[in-house]
Amino acid sequence: MPDRIGVAVIGTGWIGEIRAHNCARHPLVENLYLAEIDTAKAEKVAADTGARLWTTDYRELLQRDDVHAVIVSTTPESTHYPIARDALLAGKHVLLEKPMALTLREADELVEIARSNRLKFTIGYTQRFNPKYAFVKECIVSGRIGRPVTALVSRSAPLGLGQKLATRSGLTPTQMEATHDLDFVLWCLEDARPVRVYAQSAYKVMRGMGVNAPDCVWTIVTMDDGTVLTVGANWILPPTHPRAIIATIEFWGTEGSLIIDDTHREVLFYRPDGLSIPMSTMPGEQIMHVYQGPMQAETWHFIDCVVHDRPVLVTPEHARRVMEVTLAADLSAEIGKPVDLPLEYA
Repeated sequence: MPDRIGVAVIGTGWIGEIRAHNCARHPLVENLYLAEIDTAKAEKVAADTGARLWTTDYRELLQRDDVHAVIVSTTPESTHYPIARDALLAGKHVLLEKPMALTLREADELVEIARSNRLKFTIGYTQRFNPKYAFVKECIVSGRIGRPVTALVSRSAPLGLGQKLATRSGLTPTQMEATHDLDFVLWCLEDARPVRVYAQSAYKVMRGMGVNAPDCVWTIVTMDDGTVLTVGANWILPPTHPRAIIATIEFWGTEGSLIIDDTHREVLFYRPDGLSIPMSTMPGEQIMHVYQGPMQAETWHFIDCVVHDRPVLVTPEHARRVMEVTLAADLSAEIGKPVDLPLEYA
């Protein structure tokens, strides 16, 4: 691997544009390449980031010897598996946005290709790079709260975002929002294994808007060591609520507990047209000379792992486990019964 690498970002929408800017700022990235079917967006992001070139066909970038790593930030989510598969088969290291695939069979194929070709393959579970979340993990690993007993994570997203995600992907709040929190709690309990999932959902707001998607899903996960986790996600914060994604975390152990406020109420911006909550998105944003949020750290971590041959923080096996739990949760909510793990292939 050269001292500096070429990175291709496939898909330059909201998240892909953030990834591209953070790649352009990394000193180990020699050249940045972009693939985007929206030519106007591609031209703008290329100009803003100083990308060497852009194309509407990502396959052109996979053929280049000077592209060593690929970030797949495409939508809809059904494009994740085929594009990541093409990139891995082309011998490129891959950072793939969640979900890693739509079926466990697809996920397992990606894991096997990456393993067989000894490639770095990681999934965009950005919240692992959030200092608040990392602090919880550190407290559990160090034993500062004793043995984990139970955890509760509640996440709420704006109605407009929920309508957009549900219409675009056909997926649920479990797979699009709670997946971050399920990854987090399973990462905190890395030595334990999920064995049973029970979930319930509600349909009132979305269906009233003509969207066949649940308003919320609450999921209970039982681990093989007896720990019980509860993760809830909704995407129906009313339009009058400032556009922000809010979350609270409670982690309880035999010798202590942690309560994390991730509701972004520390900065409130009052204007004549209403209240807004700046710097409240999950990936974060550039604020003048500094980046606020975890996505820069995550993107740079991937680049460092590729160049210096270090292990990635989010392994594809971790992401596959999270995906299995989200699929089990949606199945449980559908049939109204607990679902035992592991799941069988459909």
